[in-house]
Parts: sequence; C-alpha cells; structure tokens
Amino acid sequence: MAKTNPGRFFEDYTLGETIQHAVPRTVSGGERALYQALYPARHALYSSDEFARASGLPASPIDDLAAFHLVFGKTVPDISLNALANLGYAEGRWRLPVYPGDTLSASSTVIGLKQNSNGKSGVVYVRTKGINQRGEVVIDYVRWVMVRKRDFDAPAPETVIPDLAPALAAGDITIPEGLDFTSYDFGLAGERHRWGDYAVGEQIDHVDGVTVEEAEHMIATRLWQNTAKVHFDVGSRPDGRRLIYGGHVISMARALSFNGLANAQMVVGLNAGAHANPCYSGDTIKAWSEVIDKAETSAPGVGALRLRLVATKGGEPFTLKGEDGKYLPHVMLDLDYWALIPL
Repeated sequence: MAKTNPGRFFEDYTLGETIQHAVPRTVSGGERALYQALYPARHALYSSDEFARASGLPASPIDDLAAFHLVFGKTVPDISLNALANLGYAEGRWRLPVYPGDTLSASSTVIGLKQNSNGKSGVVYVRTKGINQRGEVVIDYVRWVMVRKRDFDAPAPETVIPDLAPALAAGDITIPEGLDFTSYDFGLAGERHRWGDYAVGEQIDHVDGVTVEEAEHMIATRLWQNTAKVHFDVGSRPDGRRLIYGGHVISMARALSFNGLANAQMVVGLNAGAHANPCYSGDTIKAWSEVIDKAETSAPGVGALRLRLVATKGGEPFTLKGEDGKYLPHVMLDLDYWALIPL
C-alpha cells in the first residue's frame, strides 16, 4: 500500500464533498516578524499593540493577508498540488481578526466542476473556511483552480459553475467588534489622508518597487506551508522556472500600497482577483490602485473603501487591458477588495 500522497487530480473531486485539511497551526509573533521581513508591510494597526488598543482592539492582530496565506497553505495538498493555475477568487470575507495564540485549521467544500475542452484538465471551484480554536470562522472565500487529469479517458463530470457575486456589498463586510477610529492618530499612522480625501475613480501610483529573489519567495511559500511543486521544483514546469506563489505578489503589492493608502488599515472583503500573468524571480513588482467605491460603516469613525490593486512588472501605471479585453503582459495581479479607513 502506497504511503505517499500524489495529490488529487481533477477526476478525484466530487461536487458537494467537504475536505478537512491537515495540520492546524498555532499563530505566534513569529508570523508577524517574518511577514514584515518578507514584505515592506508598515500598516500601524498590525505593527503596534498600543495603536491597535487605541483603535478599540485588544491587541495588534496578525496581518489579514498573513491569516489568508495560513489558511490557503493548508488547502494546497488537497486542492492545488497538481494545479496548472490558480485562476481566481470571489466572495472573500475576513470575519474575525487573528491574534498570536490562535490556532487555525481549514476545510473546503467543492461547489463547482468543469472539465476543459481538451480533456486533459478541469476547473475545480471550492469554498474554503479558516476556523480558530473556538470553532469560529475567521475567514472564508471561494477560489477556482485548473487541475490536471490523471486519466485522460476518465468521464467528464456534469458541469456545474457556481453563481458568485461579482462583488460584496458594503453591508456584507464584517467590522471587527470594538473597532473605533474616532481617536485615530494620523501622525503615527504615517499619512494624513482619510476616507473623505479619496474619490471614486481616483488612481494612485504607489511609486516604489521590489525585485523578487528566489530565496525570499521560497521562504515565504514555506512559511505558509504551501507545498505546490511549481513554486519549488524546476522540473515541475516545461520552462524549468519556479513560479512565484500568487499570494506573495498579493502581499508585496498590498505592502507597497502603504505609500498612498497608509490609513487603509484592515482588509475585510475580497471581491475578485485574477493572477493575470506569472511572476518569476528577477521581476520587479510595482503597484497602483483605483478607488472603485466608498461607504460609511456602523463603527465609530470607520469608513470603507473598495479598491482595485494592480501589481505590474514594468509598463506604464494605470494600464490594465488591451483592446482585445485581455490583460496586458506586464500585469501580474488584478485584485478587488474592501479596506477599512478612518472617516
């Protein structure tokens, strides 16, 4: 009997099944330190317990994207070990902050299947939940992945494509209990720009760039216990190149967005996301943002911005798609998310 796990292939998924992912993880201050070593992450709420307490929280949580990566990494051996590509995200909600001492586990439910026309692969849609030690959902999201088939002759499943919301309404996002920005210290946060200073349609060039190196992206991917072969093994892709984990690009772009969005403190909703083109070692990641929508919230002094975050490798800022509607070659990431900011 084989003892090793080759990972699931497309024909191994069944609509409606729930997969419990292995290896729960207890979060410590080490995740925060490594996250800030890997990315230029400087948002004050995730850097200072005192700043977080002044904002109504019991302490500084770990970065929202660090929590996302921890949950995402648990799903890889069961969902995307044999993936050709991670295609997109939708309906993502951060429901509770994650603090050092919390233990996270994850499960995914298969909500859609579609075999590709070539018969060699198919798309698997899953809804993933990250759960803490009290059984509370801290994050949930939908993603879809193109997965290889083991047996090209295996029959195609019935095509089911889930009906997903194009975006979360402002009323669908969760505001952390106690969050209060009425005494927000803009000087300590690093910028003076508040909710009212941003206009729908405004575009922001975040100016700075970071060149990705082989060692750092593999350390980052290991940190999240992501075991996908394409990120480590040069023999797993025909071109012999390691593919940078898409989450590494997300976190790098979000960290770069501090320059212009330092007060967009908490990521609370993931509306949509596309890894438009691959990222490789040696690429220099730059970023720009566009304000898509604005909303006030029920929390004191707290507003919400719906933002498009675009990560690029070269090219002019604020360029996204060509006349054919396809992403331009320099665009690596197109992410649509909600963030909380002081009014």
